[in-house]
Amino acid sequence: MKFNGLHCSPDTMYLLSDAESRSISSENKTGAKSGGGREPIPVDENGNKIGAARELGVGWKVKPCEKIKPGETLVLANIEGPGCIQQIWMTPTGGYRNTILRIYYDGQENPGVECPVGDFFASAFTSFNKFAQISSLMVCVNPGNAFNCYWPMPFRKRIKITMENISQFDDEVGIFYQINYALNDVPEDAAYFHAQFRRVNPLPYGDVYTILDGIKGQGQYVGTYMAWGLNNNGWWGEGEIKFYMDGDTDPALSDGSEIAGSTGYPTICGTGTEDYFCGSYNFENKATKQYQEFTTPYAGVPHIVRPDGVYNSNTRFSLYRWHVTDPIRFKQDLKVTIQALGWKKSGLYNPLKDDIASVAFWYQTLPAVEFPKLPSSDELEIV
Repeated sequence: MKFNGLHCSPDTMYLLSDAESRSISSENKTGAKSGGGREPIPVDENGNKIGAARELGVGWKVKPCEKIKPGETLVLANIEGPGCIQQIWMTPTGGYRNTILRIYYDGQENPGVECPVGDFFASAFTSFNKFAQISSLMVCVNPGNAFNCYWPMPFRKRIKITMENISQFDDEVGIFYQINYALNDVPEDAAYFHAQFRRVNPLPYGDVYTILDGIKGQGQYVGTYMAWGLNNNGWWGEGEIKFYMDGDTDPALSDGSEIAGSTGYPTICGTGTEDYFCGSYNFENKATKQYQEFTTPYAGVPHIVRPDGVYNSNTRFSLYRWHVTDPIRFKQDLKVTIQALGWKKSGLYNPLKDDIASVAFWYQTLPAVEFPKLPSSDELEIV
């Protein structure tokens, strides 16, 4: 079978393909062939040329970015398929929790991706003006806050990518971006990329945090990002992650009782939060006796916000885990939860009331279910 050129890797980069390479930016908003570098030189109210390229003319760097006013939505891409998004680079300005990324597939009314832009790129706490590099396979964050993602996003009829500025104040957002994609036939067994954001602040005592729920169809779960803010002292990562799939929803135990704070027995059950994110023993550097940041191809804790004695009073963790080589496959339905557990002085577990946000990443067949309503601007803010 001839290579379609959509999902590329070192194993396929030497293969010829009939795929057509395209790219969308503010200098070629449609991605059309020969459509780049055509932006006209802007003029003021008197007809005088303005801007840094006014002496150079059309074809130079005329319009490298877009602006989004509060309450407005910018369409970054609206591409007729079939094809596949292969890479996205962007550098937004403004509040990352108030800038919402959405992706719609094949004319679907509900988005397959709906997420604050910072969380989508595993960088919820960059609003603290602390750059944190991420060197993973699926997401890279490079100096200074250059967001990159490499999730393949196949589409058959159309893909639309938008950014909404939901700020309640007069905060204009700037967005530099490049969306690289290829046009060619999509295999019949290709599923659609999805990402869903959730936040609970604080988690009620004794409750289990839900990362994803209500998913119907066939697919595979491929990643988790969490922005975890501590509202308690002591170690916080004893909780287990659980994957309920294909009917794992019976809450009844063998004796007829129910499992407290749960929905039944999962097929996949982890052993602790730091274990799921591929760390161990509190993410602790044994030499310094401090939490240790790390970033690797499949998992990491790239950003830890530490109390500074004045304004940053809570410890916060940015964590990611990509299931690239070990996707969680489901045929009918999927639910993902994680416990928030610390320790009591008695040696018993302590259910925590932390500020927890997450992004679930998965592929599935269409149509997708409607997502829970995104929290308001006030409810999204990290304070």
